[in-house]
Amino acid sequence: MDLSDNELHGELSLKWEQFNNLTTFKISGNKISGEIPAALGKATHLQALDLSSNQIVGRIPKELGNLKFIELALNDNKLSGDIPFDVASLSDLERLGLAANNFRETILKQLGNCSKLIFLNMSKNRFSGSIPAEMGSLQSLESLDLSWNSLMGGIAPELGQLQRLEFLNLSHNMLSGLIPTSFSRLQGLTKVDVSYNKLEGPIPDIKAFHEAPFEAISNNTNLCGNATGLEACSALMKNKTEHKKGPKVVFFTVFSLLGSLLGLIVGFIIFSQSRRKKRLVETPQKDVPARWCPDGELRYEDIIEATEEFDSKYCIGTGGYGAVYKAVLPSEQVLAVKKFHQTPEVEMSSLKAFRSEIDVLMGIRHRNIVKLYGFCSHAKHSFLVYEFVERGSLRKVLNDEEQAVKMDWDKRMNLIKGVANALSYMHHDCSPPIIHRDISSNNVLLDSEYEAHVSDFGTARLLMPDSSNWTSFAGTFGYTAPELAYTMKVDEKCDVYSFGVVTLEVMMGKHPGDFISSLMLSASTSSSSPSGHNTILKDVLDQRLPPPENELADGVAHVAKLAFACLQTDPHYRPTMRQVSKELTTRWPLLPKLFSTMELEDILVHKNVIG
Repeated sequence: MDLSDNELHGELSLKWEQFNNLTTFKISGNKISGEIPAALGKATHLQALDLSSNQIVGRIPKELGNLKFIELALNDNKLSGDIPFDVASLSDLERLGLAANNFRETILKQLGNCSKLIFLNMSKNRFSGSIPAEMGSLQSLESLDLSWNSLMGGIAPELGQLQRLEFLNLSHNMLSGLIPTSFSRLQGLTKVDVSYNKLEGPIPDIKAFHEAPFEAISNNTNLCGNATGLEACSALMKNKTEHKKGPKVVFFTVFSLLGSLLGLIVGFIIFSQSRRKKRLVETPQKDVPARWCPDGELRYEDIIEATEEFDSKYCIGTGGYGAVYKAVLPSEQVLAVKKFHQTPEVEMSSLKAFRSEIDVLMGIRHRNIVKLYGFCSHAKHSFLVYEFVERGSLRKVLNDEEQAVKMDWDKRMNLIKGVANALSYMHHDCSPPIIHRDISSNNVLLDSEYEAHVSDFGTARLLMPDSSNWTSFAGTFGYTAPELAYTMKVDEKCDVYSFGVVTLEVMMGKHPGDFISSLMLSASTSSSSPSGHNTILKDVLDQRLPPPENELADGVAHVAKLAFACLQTDPHYRPTMRQVSKELTTRWPLLPKLFSTMELEDILVHKNVIG
C-alpha cells in the first residue's frame, strides 16, 4: 500500500490487527500528525514502513520490535528518544532512515547489531559523543550519513572495516584528530564528505579523497594531502620529524657531557629561548602586516603564547576559512582568535589587500555584532582577533537539549531581533554597505543572556557600488540564496534569504532542510507538497518548548510571516533588512484567529507584503 505525496492529514489508525497480510505501507510526504501507534506492531507481516516527511511526534513504540523490517523510513519528522527494544530483532533490516529528527546518541551503538544494513541515514539529529566502534560491524553497509550532528572526538578506526561502503558523509560535526589509516582499505568508496569538522593530518590514500571536491574536505583544522585545495603533507611531516629528533639529540648530549657540560647546555637553552621570544616580539613590527584596534593593548606575541602557537587543545570550533581558538591573555581578557587555513583562497596577499576593509570592520560598534580587535597576516600565522562570546554558536545551543529548553520563546524572539538589527546596520548604516555572505547558525553567537552576536567576517567583503559580481562565493550549504545556483551576483538580498533560514531554524529548533523548498513550491503553485498550506503552525515549531501564548503567540506568528517573506525565490520580492528590523521592533499585530488553529496558509506570502 503506497499513499505517499498526497494531502492526507490526521493521525494513524489504532486498528492494525486486521492488516495481517500487509507487507508494505508507505505514507510519506503527507501531513500525518500524532504518534506512531503501538498497534502497528500487530501488522505481523509488515516488512517495509515509510512514514517520512510528516509531522509525527513522540517516540518509536517498542511494539515495532515485533516486526521483521527490511526497510524502515522515519525521516523528517519530530521523533525523539531511543529505540526501545533490542535491535537484534531488526536483524533483517537493510535500509534505515532516521534523518531530520531529534534522536540521541545511544541509538548508534545499538545499530551495530544490524549486520544486513545497506543504507543508513542518521543526519540532522542531536547525536553527540563519539562515533561508536560498534558501527564497524555493519559489514554490508554501502551508504552512511551522520552529517549535521554534534559528534565529537576521533573518527572510529573501525569504520575502515566497512569494505562495501560507497558513500560516507560525516560533515558538519565536531570530529577531531587524524582520519584513521584504516580508511585506506575503503577502496570501494566513491563519494566522501568530511567538511566542517576539526580534522587534521593526511587524507587517506584512496581515490574518493583524492578526487573529492574541496568543499567536501574544507573547513577543518589542518588536513593535508593530494587533493584539490589542500597543502602537501611533506612540510608538515618534516616539521614533525625535526620536532621528534630535537629532544633525542638533547637527551644524548646531556648524557655524554654529564655534569661538566650541564651548565653550558642549560645556558644555551635559555639563550635560544630568549632569542626565539625576541623574534616573536620583533616579527610583527618588521615583517608581519597587522592592524590592531586603537583602543586595545593587543600584542602579536601574547596571541601566540596564549594559544601555545595554535595548539589544538585551544581550538573551540571551525567555520568559514579557518579554525577558532580561545586565547586568555595575561590581563585575563578572553579572545576568540580565528586562524586562517593556508589555502589558495586565503593567502597572505589576499589579507593584505583587505587592510582598508578590516580597518572599517574594526570601527564597527554594535551590540549585536562581534567586535573585531585586529588581524595579522603572515606566511605562517594569518588570523583575526574577535571578542569571545560565552555560549558559542546558535547551532551548538539548539543541539544542546538543556540550553535549547532554557532558550524560551521570549529569548528566541529577542535573538532574531538582534540578528536583524545587526544585518540592517551592516547593509544600511555602513558606507559602503557590508554584505556578510555567510549568515548561518554557526555564525550567530550567543552570550550568557542568549543575546545574538553576528560573527565570522572571514568571508565578508565590503560591497563597492561597482563590484557586486564576485568570482568566488563562500556561503554555507543550506543557507545560500537559490539565485546563487545560476549567478554569482551577491547583494544584500542574499543575506536576507540566509536570515530567513536562520529564523526558521530558531523557531523549529533544527535546520529546516527540505521544508523550505517544499513550502515555497506550495506557496507558488496549487500542487500538493509534503509541507502544504494546511499544516498547523504550532506543529512546525520546536516541540521541546510549550506553544507560545498571548502576545508571544502574536510575535511568533508575525516572525514566521517575516521569515517566509525573506525566503521568496525572487530576490526582488524579499524585504530589506531595514524593513525587517523595523517590523520586529513595532508592536506585534493581533492574530486573525486562535494561534492553535493558525495554518501556514495564513502566513505564507506570494509577493512582497512589507512596506
